[in-house]
Amino acid sequence: MTQTPIEIFGLCKSHAGRPVLDRFSLTVGRGESVALLGLNGAGKTTLLRCLLDFQRAESGTIRIDGFDARTAAARRQVSFLPERFQAPAFLTGLEFLQLSARLHGVPWDAAGAEVACGRLALDWPLLRQPLGRLSKGSSQKLGLAACLLSNRRIYILDEPLSGLDVQARVLALDQLQRLREEGCTLLFTCHEPADVDVLSHRVALLHRGTLHYCDTPARLRADHPGPSLGASVLACLAAPAHVSDPPLEPQP
Repeated sequence: MTQTPIEIFGLCKSHAGRPVLDRFSLTVGRGESVALLGLNGAGKTTLLRCLLDFQRAESGTIRIDGFDARTAAARRQVSFLPERFQAPAFLTGLEFLQLSARLHGVPWDAAGAEVACGRLALDWPLLRQPLGRLSKGSSQKLGLAACLLSNRRIYILDEPLSGLDVQARVLALDQLQRLREEGCTLLFTCHEPADVDVLSHRVALLHRGTLHYCDTPARLRADHPGPSLGASVLACLAAPAHVSDPPLEPQP
């Protein structure tokens, strides 16, 4: 039986006694791209940290590719880009890409790496410099290039387009769309509704620790009309939660 790439059931997590995630449930199907949206402090980054076992939830179940998220097996097919991507400053860009390939168990292909960087408008000669000299935008492109070269099936991306200029944003969206078209699974956070429109099959709105809404961008617009997708998101958050019954956790 084909495993569902991402399964989250009844997740609860608190910080300093304050609930951050409150029985949050969400599944992401194979080949599906889901945008995780919410206001600042809604719990998006906490959710991703729990998903990757950087933090432990008080209760609930998370499975990735059928494996308990607390096990190393769950991350075999995962490529992750953190919100504040920052590679070790003493490495050059090339050394980082080589290290990333080794950690992912992917043979190093210099020609392929150069092509991947070119698709993101990342100047190849720049990668011979120590990473501490790279701009925020160039550093973000490098992180994206490493993800694209990982050859994984599941991509968990926290603000993947952060710090990119207009050209780089368009190019990065093209590459993420390519992953989607190839049948990869994407779960990503984003502050730009226009990017969500282009990239996502579904929008999952996280509000006050719970799944407030989850449907297609078109359905979100229809349910909460507004001049833009961003306006529809705000209108939805101001309205009562509108989700179907959360998915039931399969019995072992």
